[in-house]
Amino acid sequence: MQALDFEPQYFVYEEIRPRVARITINRPEVRNAINTPAHKEWSDILDHAASDDDIWLMVITGVGQQAFCAGRDLKHLSMVRHADEATQAADRELMDQVTRLIERFDYPKPLIAQVNGVALGGGFEVAMACDLVVAADHAQFGLTEPLRGLYAGGGGVHRLPRQIPMKLAMEYLLTARTMSAQRALELGIVNDVVPYDELEAATDRLIDDIMRCAPLSIQATKQAAMRGLDMPLGEAFHHPYPAVARLMASEDVKEGPRAFAEKREPNWQGR
Repeated sequence: MQALDFEPQYFVYEEIRPRVARITINRPEVRNAINTPAHKEWSDILDHAASDDDIWLMVITGVGQQAFCAGRDLKHLSMVRHADEATQAADRELMDQVTRLIERFDYPKPLIAQVNGVALGGGFEVAMACDLVVAADHAQFGLTEPLRGLYAGGGGVHRLPRQIPMKLAMEYLLTARTMSAQRALELGIVNDVVPYDELEAATDRLIDDIMRCAPLSIQATKQAAMRGLDMPLGEAFHHPYPAVARLMASEDVKEGPRAFAEKREPNWQGR
């Protein structure tokens, strides 16, 4: 893993096993809510990881057992909105440099959300933006922005109706109710629910299976699946996906059949 060129203040970025990185939101004093400086730091880490060919898979979680992410830091938001124009302008300028995870619709690496506690507002939006979600059984999910005079503009109003039936989505959107981890599992938002002390093991099982596969195959599969959702089936079938072209020109596309013929495990290189 390539080292960051800065020291994170709000996150822990680490390699938890070869070629697997974890981003841990580290703001327990505000239930891992995200302010503007934290948004910028997270954006920089995501940029770094996306360009690091040594990283094939990423896990996103929060520190502690209380919260995965409580969404936007409302105290920071209130401070900025009541500040002078210079402070507001500086905050806007910093935010203009940010590309949030929730708007990275074509992020190349597979993302696992390891939901260790409440995922509210933007925290729920982050979980929905990930490819897979493993949750502790005490976790709660909700788009609670209307309770604070806001709305789930970080993709929640669009992703939830795409991930569960419309009437159920509208119920949660219009009432700002939260759902349990078990209910999220029943609705298909979550892949697995386990006791907190089994959360790492459940995440590891997903990592193990993904890492058995060729990384460029995984990236091609993700890109084709996600981009294809916006196309008619026939168009999606024939569309030229850049990640597929990269895969087909790689050494790994030769290594898989070769390893099968030689009756051995493949040695993926990611190139």
